[in-house]
Amino acid sequence: MPPLQNSPSQPAAEHMRLDKWLWAARFFKTRQLAIEAINGGKVHVDGQRSKPGKEIGIGTRIALTKEPYAWDITVTALQKQRRPAQEAALLYEESEASRLRRQAEAERRRAERELGVPVDGRPNKRERRLIHRFKRSEA
Repeated sequence: MPPLQNSPSQPAAEHMRLDKWLWAARFFKTRQLAIEAINGGKVHVDGQRSKPGKEIGIGTRIALTKEPYAWDITVTALQKQRRPAQEAALLYEESEASRLRRQAEAERRRAERELGVPVDGRPNKRERRLIHRFKRSEA
């Protein structure tokens, strides 16, 4: 795939805020969600916790966790606007080990779903009735 080109009216950026880049790269739907993840310690820049306003540039390594998945990526381009997913994928390069871990986790979750194991652990309607019946019998 060809490298991402900036528009002629927009000069190439050397640095960009971390939260804006995560939003533009489509890791988060809104900048606020990106800020909350950064403040919550889910994003590490070059191996250290950071703040949403941290300036990143090309070559910056980012470790990102969105349960149950984790990415280890290197920034390859900066884009100030949010573009389609195919273009957003050109903004970073994921390590091979990270990609394999995410694929293994996705496969594990798919297998659990096929076996009928609840993924999120929330009780279904029948289980909720049993819980209520049990609590009433204690009182």
